[in-house]
Amino acid sequence: MKRLVNFKSVVLFALSLISGTVAYAQDNVIDEVVWVVGDEAILKSDIEEERIRAQYEGQKFDGDPYCVIPEQLAVQKLFLHQAVIDSIEVSDSEVLQRVEQQTNWYIQQIGSKEKMEEYFNKTSTQIREQLRENTRSGLIVQKMQQKIVGEVKVTPAEVRQYFKDIPKDSIPFVPTQVEVQIISLEPKIPIEEIEGVKKRLREYTDRINSGDSQFSTLALLYSEDTNSARRGGELGFMGKGELVPEYANVAFNLQDPKKVSKIVESEFGFHIIQLIEKRGDRINTRHILLKPKVADKEKNEALLKLDSIADDIRKSKFTFDEATAYISQDKETKNNHGLMPNSHNGTSKFEMQQLPEEVAKAVDKMNVGEISKAFTMVNEKGKEICAVVKLKSRVNGHKATITDDYQNLKDIVMNKLKDEKLHKWILEKQKHTYVRINDNWKNCSFKYPGWIK
Repeated sequence: MKRLVNFKSVVLFALSLISGTVAYAQDNVIDEVVWVVGDEAILKSDIEEERIRAQYEGQKFDGDPYCVIPEQLAVQKLFLHQAVIDSIEVSDSEVLQRVEQQTNWYIQQIGSKEKMEEYFNKTSTQIREQLRENTRSGLIVQKMQQKIVGEVKVTPAEVRQYFKDIPKDSIPFVPTQVEVQIISLEPKIPIEEIEGVKKRLREYTDRINSGDSQFSTLALLYSEDTNSARRGGELGFMGKGELVPEYANVAFNLQDPKKVSKIVESEFGFHIIQLIEKRGDRINTRHILLKPKVADKEKNEALLKLDSIADDIRKSKFTFDEATAYISQDKETKNNHGLMPNSHNGTSKFEMQQLPEEVAKAVDKMNVGEISKAFTMVNEKGKEICAVVKLKSRVNGHKATITDDYQNLKDIVMNKLKDEKLHKWILEKQKHTYVRINDNWKNCSFKYPGWIK
C-alpha cells in the first residue's frame, strides 16, 4: 500500500541488475577482461550491464559511457579494497532489506514479478542473488567513503571566504521557501459505512475460502492500496518494523498460506491478509485494503467548524497555536503549534513543490500571518481530511546571502570539501594500486588521470 511501508528509499552506488552476459560487439568477442584493478577484474559484460541499467533508469553520463562506467567501477574497487584492509562490513539484515526494497521497486515499475523475470530473463531468485552481491558492495563503499570524509569540518571563516570568492553569476539561487501551520479534522465516518466495509471483506474471505475466487484476483479488482493491488495485493518481504503495528501483529502470526486473516483495522483502513512466505524475521504477504468513505454531510460539518474556528482566530478570541493544541487531530503537528515538518530536509521549511498539492494551492497567494478557508485533502495515510492552514513565514526566491542563507552555503562548502578529500584519496590510492587497461579501452579522458602510468 502507498505508505503502509515505512522505509525510506536508498540510492545505492553502482547497483547493476540486467539480464545475463550481454555481448558488446567488438572483434566478435562475447566477453573479456577490459580492466584489472588490484586483483579484481572488470568485464566487458559488467560495463554493458551498468550501461543498460542506467538507460532503464534514465541516468545520463557526462561523456562516453564506455569510458565513464569502467572508471566508476574501478573507483568502486579502490574503495572496496581499502574496506577489506579497514575491516569495513555491513550486516546481512541490512543487505537483505535493501535487496527487498530494490526488488519490490522493480516489480512496481515493471508491473509484476513474472514481468520482471521476463524482462531480465532471470528467475526472481537469480535477480535477488545478483542484487545481494551488488548491494553489499554498494553499502560497503558508502561506509568507506563516510569514514574517509568523517573528520571534515567547516568553519564560519571558510563559508565566508567561499561566498567572497564565488563569482556573482555563480551565487546559488535559493527557491521560495515557506513555513505552514495546519489544523486538521477527520470527519466522522458513520458506523453504517464501517460495517459495510467489514461486510464486503467478510464476503471476499468467504469467496477465497470456498475456492470461488483467488485472493490475488480480488485484490487486483477491489483493493484500495493501488500500489500493491496491481501485484495481486503482494507487498514483498518486510521486517516487522517496516509494517504498521496492527498489520504486522496479525501478519507475523499467520501460519497457513491457504488461510485468510481476520479483519485488521489500521490507520490506513481495514485489511484482510494472506501469508505468502516467511524467511527468518521477514515475511511476504498480500492484502486487500478497503477505506470507509466520508459522507458529504460529515465533511461539510467539519468544514463549517474549521471556518468558524478560523474566524474566531482572526477576531483574536484565541491564537492559531492554541487552536492547534486543543482541536487539531493531526498527531504529527498538534504538539508543535501545527507546524508542518518537511521530510525532505528535516526542517519546517518547504519549497512550494514539496508541499501537498492542496496546501500549496491554499498558501500560494496568501500573506504571512493569513489563515486560509477550510478545504479538503488526502493525507499521507490516504484518508480524506478537512484543514485550514496559516502561512507562518515566506522567504521569496533570491540569490543566496551570507546572512540569510548561511546553512545552505555551509552545506555547499561541506560537500565541496568532502568531494575534494575523496578526490585526493583516489589519486593517492591509484599510485599504490596495480591497474591494467585493455589497449582498446585506453582512449578516454578520465576524471582521474592516474589510471595509465
